[in-house]
Amino acid sequence: MTSTTLTSTTHAETASRATYAPWPPTAPVSPEEATPLGLVSLVIPAMNEELNVAWVLSQIPAVVDEVVLVDGHSIDNTVAVAREAFPGIVIVTQEGRGKGAALRTGFAAARGEFVVMIDADGSMDPTEIKRYVAKLRAGYDFVKGSRYMDGGGSTDLTGLRSFGNRFLMGMVNALYGARFTDLCYGYCGFSRRGLRALDLDADGFEIETQIAVRALMARLAIAEVPTFESERMNGTSNLNTFRDGQRVLRTLLGERLRWRPRLTQPDTSVQVEAGNPAMP
Repeated sequence: MTSTTLTSTTHAETASRATYAPWPPTAPVSPEEATPLGLVSLVIPAMNEELNVAWVLSQIPAVVDEVVLVDGHSIDNTVAVAREAFPGIVIVTQEGRGKGAALRTGFAAARGEFVVMIDADGSMDPTEIKRYVAKLRAGYDFVKGSRYMDGGGSTDLTGLRSFGNRFLMGMVNALYGARFTDLCYGYCGFSRRGLRALDLDADGFEIETQIAVRALMARLAIAEVPTFESERMNGTSNLNTFRDGQRVLRTLLGERLRWRPRLTQPDTSVQVEAGNPAMP
């Protein structure tokens, strides 16, 4: 299958496209309210990832205090490999089916004031966690990775998936007055208060869209950071472009019906952070 490599934009393009005030825009909390020393939990959903999970765990930076691996009833040695690669890892068994159910299980088990979610297939660079945590400790409640920002990119995103992502992202931006630069990507971070405000209930891949939309509806302080997506290291993805795309669209429209706009709209921009997240 032919893949599309996302190339970096110029600094000027990034400034005009990626610095945005999602509707309704909300500033990060004040330094007095921020919790810069809060514990950091990393949640990793995994099912049959014995060939990939050791590498992911070996790349986790020291900023992470707790690692929670959510086992999706693996029939291989994922759990044993994880325990050997990362002593002290917390292993929980997924409740329900689907990526959304796995993440919700992991969020409930995590003890940190800040929570970052990452895949177990090696497509996401764990060393980037530091830039998510920096934004969370600065007072943002939801930090979203973007493959389309300057410094981000992908060697895995096909033309069809990129088109679908941009189409759905355009709908979110139009419906909520936001300026997201990426939508369907699951490298995200949250403050504990932000995670509680989302009240997540999606079971499948559509949880990534539900997170973004509910963050807007909850008026969370949002930041985007650049991220680089590689092809999964081994194995086959469970993502189905058409099936999961339809679920995302249904979720987007369903969440829109729940939304009730507020009468006041504060005018505060949300900053983004540039970087060079090249995979090793």
